[in-house]
Amino acid sequence: MSKLSLAEAQGQFVNIMRNVDKSDVSDFITWIKTNWMDDEQPIDTKNKQNAAEGMLDAIADDLRNSLPLEAILPSENICPPQFGKNADCDPKYTMHVDAFLYNDELVDTLCDEGQLTRYYCTQCASRQIQPLTFISHSASIERLKFIFKCMLPPLDGKVVLDIGSRLGAVLYGAYVFSSASKIIGVELNAELCTLQKQMVSKYRLQERVQVVEADIRRCPDIVTTANVIIMNNVFEFFLSRGTLLVTIPSLEDSCLGIDVANWVEEIPVCNLDAVDPTLNEEEVQEIRLYRIK
Repeated sequence: MSKLSLAEAQGQFVNIMRNVDKSDVSDFITWIKTNWMDDEQPIDTKNKQNAAEGMLDAIADDLRNSLPLEAILPSENICPPQFGKNADCDPKYTMHVDAFLYNDELVDTLCDEGQLTRYYCTQCASRQIQPLTFISHSASIERLKFIFKCMLPPLDGKVVLDIGSRLGAVLYGAYVFSSASKIIGVELNAELCTLQKQMVSKYRLQERVQVVEADIRRCPDIVTTANVIIMNNVFEFFLSRGTLLVTIPSLEDSCLGIDVANWVEEIPVCNLDAVDPTLNEEEVQEIRLYRIK
């Protein structure tokens, strides 16, 4: 039997902790401490958090090895928006850099190695340069942590739905950072669904995570069962009253000219005390939480 890497071991440990009966968690931790750890090494929330992030890092590493640098598949049809905040995403000057796969440190490394560049020349051989536009189709680990640990209330017994789940970042984040009983990703692209299902199987997430290959407009039954819906793009459909809706960016920015106040109300972050003091504010300033009226 091959040895596990640190990230793989952390991932399996998170799975074990998720499946231990709540009444036995304390005794299980005591057993680990007694048999496997020095008395001087504390077990705290930070260690559990590191294990969760270790699993996400391992998944991201697997996905990086399965995808081209820009994490866009030939079967995808990426259409830059013509209106709104991202209307300036000219394909000639835009790089797709997936935030779940590449954090700032990795981006810096890729730039140093010449695999990525941050600028383009407006006039060949001149010093007239402009920064490229970097866009991501996934949430970063930092952003996922904020959504599920700070923004949303406890999700025990709740259903989380991610519309357009692509690589599955929200699904994995919901798994390690929340207690949601069911996490569903609906994705139209067959290749992306296959990738997600491979990760769900490899990391044994199938007890709580489900990937559905479908057009969300054909899935009213899934939409109506969801307690929390997460969207990186805005779709028009009916949502049950009281459903929590997480959007990036705000609905006001996405639905230009539409009075969203008639059907949703913005609500504040649930748990500000859980905010990591090292949190990069730029990662969370565009995230909004709404309740369907």
